[in-house]
Order: sequence, then structure tokens, then C-alpha cells
Amino acid sequence: MEITELAKQLTELQDIEAIQKLKAEYCDICDDAHNPERIVTIFAPDGIWEAEGVGYAQGPTALWTLFKSFADRISFSQHHVFNPRITVNGTEAHGSWYFLGPFTFRKDTRQVWIAARYEDDYIKVEGTWKFKHLHAFNRMLAPYEEGWEVRSKVDVFTN
Repeated sequence: MEITELAKQLTELQDIEAIQKLKAEYCDICDDAHNPERIVTIFAPDGIWEAEGVGYAQGPTALWTLFKSFADRISFSQHHVFNPRITVNGTEAHGSWYFLGPFTFRKDTRQVWIAARYEDDYIKVEGTWKFKHLHAFNRMLAPYEEGWEVRSKVDVFTN
């Protein structure tokens, strides 16, 4: 294998590792009371966060506002992401992840399990990977007390 090919592979592996660290930072921010000050630092200037039925935000002001609303509604969360599949193409990348986590919502101290799939787009900005578009697809939202086979609708995202 030629040196240029090795260098290319090494750069790709370093980029994948940096993106995994970025996702870990995202989880830490969410579990740090959905810290609105920190969330704006890991998104590109026109970055998007969206999840159907939960929220949509583009840009630092909207991201800050959305995460402040999460902090106001969620008293506890523990984000677990796993099974990453990351592809890098120069200064852009795509990642798919699975998510599972327990949450406690302030409304009625409601405890739920949430499972989702993330489809994220990333961009390298001045040498640092940032979220370009974080898109969460909800797979399950289940009351802790009843389990995920319950047929009733759980509404925890409205005030």
C-alpha cells in the first residue's frame, strides 16, 4: 500500500473518531440539562436539529430556544447512542446511530423510555466537525410503568 493511500485512510479514521466524539459531546450536552449554551457550539452556523413531533431549529438562536424549552420540560435524561455507521466524503460526512434512553418529564413527573434513530449530516468547519443536520426519527416512546407494548398514546412533548 502506498503512503498516500495510508495517509488517506488515516485521515478518514481520524475524522470518524472526531465525529464519534462530537456525538458523545451532544449526548453529554443533552444530559447536562439540555444545556442551551453548549448546544450552539457543536452545530454549524446554519445547523439544523429536528425530530418529528418534538421540534425543529435552525441556527444558534433557534437551537438555544429549543434546548431551553427541553430544559424547562425535562428534569432527567440519559442518552445512549450505539451502532454508528459513519461515512466521510472530504469535509462532509453522514452518520446513522441508534438511541435508547430513560427520561423524566416535569409534567406529572412522567417517566418514559425513548428509542430513536439518528440520521446526521456533518460538516468540517475550520478543521472541526460540526452538526450540519441532526435528524431524529422516533421509534418508541413508552411509559416506564407500562412498558413499550402499551397501546395508549403518551404525550410528553406538549405543555
